Amino acid sequence: MVDLTTEYLGLALKNPLVVSASPFSKRIDRVRKLEQNGAAAVVMYSLFEEQVSYETCELNPHLSNDPLNYDQAISYYPHLAYYNLNPDEYIQHLYLLKKSVSIPVIGSINGVSSGGWLDYAQHMEQAGADAVEINLYYLPTNTDFTGADLEETYIRLVKNVKVRLTIPFAVKLHPSFSSLPNFSKKIVEAGARGLVFFNRFYQPDFDLEKLKVVPSLDLSSSQDLRLPLRWIAILFGRIPADFALSSGIHSGHDVIKAVMAGASATMLTSELLQNGIDRLGRIKDELEDWLDQHNYNSLAEIKGIMSQKNVAEPAAFERAYYLKILNNYQ
Repeated sequence: MVDLTTEYLGLALKNPLVVSASPFSKRIDRVRKLEQNGAAAVVMYSLFEEQVSYETCELNPHLSNDPLNYDQAISYYPHLAYYNLNPDEYIQHLYLLKKSVSIPVIGSINGVSSGGWLDYAQHMEQAGADAVEINLYYLPTNTDFTGADLEETYIRLVKNVKVRLTIPFAVKLHPSFSSLPNFSKKIVEAGARGLVFFNRFYQPDFDLEKLKVVPSLDLSSSQDLRLPLRWIAILFGRIPADFALSSGIHSGHDVIKAVMAGASATMLTSELLQNGIDRLGRIKDELEDWLDQHNYNSLAEIKGIMSQKNVAEPAAFERAYYLKILNNYQ
């Protein structure tokens, strides 16, 4: 029997398959089914800063008292009182979920400012969460707001989370930083134990008949694996953090690639939304079969073997291969 165990955020996982923040965690019976099909941990769907701000009457007056922006801005928010569960109900649901399954449950909080809403990270710990994932999702549109300003905002938030928690937490990043390695290092120095690569910005589309901007959600494919794969391979062994690869995990082979790059955990949702929870068990079988066929006794034996520091041609991850790739295309 191949040993699939791994460690992520100090948690001993039976395998690297972690179900990322998704609608699955809204129902306890579904999480139980995920556990039965091999999920090693589950990340709760996110509690958003806007929900907590609404609940404490911070956000709604701000929008309502701005006649220039209110009518337009409020249409982009769902009715926050009914969005998912309100903050206190979220904490109660996390508590019940934790009592109902034996796998680790990771709380998820999504925001950007360093306000009182961060206290809910601490409430997640008190409710029994094994760890917390901080999802930094913000698209700056102010032309006077610099990249350095944004990085400092994120680092300050991570430091504020650190003083609130005794359990480990990971930070989920997007790839659009001018120097991702340096920023990742700063996030870890600020207190994050793990980094999740990557958050996916949802890109709006245009309705040409109604001349409206419409939301659009596209599920991932295995092609989306390449970007986080590259960066985890580059940073593995350089930054003292656990890496989780999110976006693009659809098969056992995808999991193997992620672990070879240096990932401790692989997070998936799209594949399960498309093909059902039972698909999780088949991915686990694919992973185990590949390791067995290639004479590996454990997952640990392949971790990081394709990272930049371990491959024969480290330039393959950098600019040096750009011209070679173009020249090879006929």
